[in-house]
Amino acid sequence: MTEVTAAPATAPVSPATTARVLAEAARAVDAPDLVLAVSRNGVRTVHTGGSAEPGPVPRELMAYELGSASKPYAGLLLARLVAQGRVRYEDRAADLLAPGLPVHPAVRRITLRHLLTHTSGLPGLPADFYPQAVPRWSTDPYGGYPADRVVRAFLRARPRHRPGTRWRYSNFAVSVLGHTLAAATGTPWEVLLHQQVLAPLGLVATRVRPGPDGTDAVGHRRDGAPVPALDTGGFTAAGAVRATPLDLLTFLEAHVGGAEPVAPGPAGPEPTGSRPGGPELTDPTLAGPLAEVRRPALRRGWRHAHTHTLTWFHHPSPYGPVLFHAGATLGQQAFLGFRPGTGLAVAATATRRVHRADTFVATAYGLLTETP
Repeated sequence: MTEVTAAPATAPVSPATTARVLAEAARAVDAPDLVLAVSRNGVRTVHTGGSAEPGPVPRELMAYELGSASKPYAGLLLARLVAQGRVRYEDRAADLLAPGLPVHPAVRRITLRHLLTHTSGLPGLPADFYPQAVPRWSTDPYGGYPADRVVRAFLRARPRHRPGTRWRYSNFAVSVLGHTLAAATGTPWEVLLHQQVLAPLGLVATRVRPGPDGTDAVGHRRDGAPVPALDTGGFTAAGAVRATPLDLLTFLEAHVGGAEPVAPGPAGPEPTGSRPGGPELTDPTLAGPLAEVRRPALRRGWRHAHTHTLTWFHHPSPYGPVLFHAGATLGQQAFLGFRPGTGLAVAATATRRVHRADTFVATAYGLLTETP
């Protein structure tokens, strides 16, 4: 089924053309439930499909597990708290989590910026995570590792590299960031995220816990067997967000407007009100943080060929830079991406576990990079 939502016709590509592109792209993805959603200057085109029979709730209104695609929400939250003066990027996490507690010198040097940008020197997950996770790897690997254990693992860690010197993707680090922000503000992570990000952007169908029966998409293994809803345990900030595809577009539309910031550094003021390529912000204080998370912040990889912002992967394309993040859970996948200043945003969700020959991310990435 393809649904086109009417909006002022300012997009360079017609909704009908976009609908055909989405229908063709969907043929490349095998999943029980699939949603491909595109916004062009506020004109939304949503394609839904999949091998399973549709349920009573339309696929685009179901909440999907984002997994690691939750991290852009953590990044925007941090940028907003910095803009408010409540924390600083260079604040040391250990000082906020456990002031005065002796820790390894390298741990003492880890800042909030290091945690968010995967440059803390921490591994992907704590070493003692695996013994409890392996016996239930395909059903509930995270649920038995609560928040206090994540914090203790951080405070006794021995980083593999000096903070700020190497990039290594780390769910552990972003989870520590979440607990640090909660400690610094005296506010639980879930409440903090709602107050600072979800409510100001009007994301009423986005949450970090399962919703009422029948409103959450059900993930599946590669063989099609259903899997239980994800319990992230103490790793909430790194992967707990659930959202409908329509809410994902709203989140991306907030990012897509305005010219792309081109150099690292403190975010300067942005015009408020109408924003080129995106809708008007109802909360103008979000403009600065949204600019900050779009700004190139570091380079990594062979000859430093890969660029990243505070929270988004940043790639070139024939139509200009693209910012994106993908995520996967035990039985679901998600992709979020946009082209700054062009009005184009892409959100995609699927309810099948990722596998080696999976085409989901490549298909969604192609919608972002291969179309005008």
